[in-house]
Amino acid sequence: MSDAILPAEMNVIEITEPGGPDALVPGTRPVPEAAPGEVLVKVAYAGVNGPDLVQRRGHYPPPKGASDLLGLEISGEVVAVGAGVGNWSAGDRLCALTNGGGYADYCAVDARHCLPLPHGFSLLEAASVPETYFTIWSNVFMGAKLSRGEVFLVHGGAGGLGTTSIQLAKAIGATAVAVDSPAERCQVCKDLGADLAIDFKTDDFVEIVRGEYKGADVILDIIGGPNIAKNIKASKPDGRIVQLAFNAGSKVEVDLMPVMLKRLTYTGSTLRSRTPENKAEIRDSLALNVWPMFEQGKLKPVVNRTFPLAEAAAAHAYMESAGHIGKIMLEVGGG
Repeated sequence: MSDAILPAEMNVIEITEPGGPDALVPGTRPVPEAAPGEVLVKVAYAGVNGPDLVQRRGHYPPPKGASDLLGLEISGEVVAVGAGVGNWSAGDRLCALTNGGGYADYCAVDARHCLPLPHGFSLLEAASVPETYFTIWSNVFMGAKLSRGEVFLVHGGAGGLGTTSIQLAKAIGATAVAVDSPAERCQVCKDLGADLAIDFKTDDFVEIVRGEYKGADVILDIIGGPNIAKNIKASKPDGRIVQLAFNAGSKVEVDLMPVMLKRLTYTGSTLRSRTPENKAEIRDSLALNVWPMFEQGKLKPVVNRTFPLAEAAAAHAYMESAGHIGKIMLEVGGG
């Protein structure tokens, strides 16, 4: 069902072949239709996320039946509604987690993975929320069950996942310890509420977190490599370690005896491979528990820089420079 006259084709960003940022080129494709259970969104903004870079390099393929275009989160306006969708109508503005397809003028999305714009949010701010909040909420809070009074340690505190997790940890009453470098990025973590920010290039986070707090209850890591053994050392008994990426490598030799002696839980996940039903559960939990925090001003999106859709290659190059703070966004239709 649609109240809008849609064009036959749309602008997209395609991958010519796996490789560097230059593999991303503008193109055109037919506008998708809203299948049963989906809404078709005229995209205003799309987020740039780590998995986009991995897919561009030839890894992290989309799920069966999903768009091969990049883009895992969007905001925009509903222009068509598929059969069986009763909670969204043409003209509604929303943000959504997608299985791909966000780097385009139009994107078809599972209606169960859409959320209304938090009160007072712009379309730009709203588009920066889904990927990181679905990821952090499902892993750190629904999975590892970080709770009030516990110590939470996050690596890469000034990045998109880090800025999200610091704010959420503080909002529920946990102690937040951020690890990053240089000092300017550590200061960003403090400004967002981190109780302690450790520069990993000048200080030993294991020694500090054990000295200050006797270890961490929950650790979120995107580095891997040498951090894997260090995180085990930094954990309290019954601690939970969540691995979301391996920027420094996933193949290491590590002594697992402390995992047994301290009763540690070591887990990890990718968001894209979760079932649609599981993503819907996360969406419902966000709507119930996190969206009110936005309304109360306890959480705020951190948008670092916005690029036009046609400059997606430059946005990827900027993300790979590792100097960004918060989220990198693409302006598609604006608004």
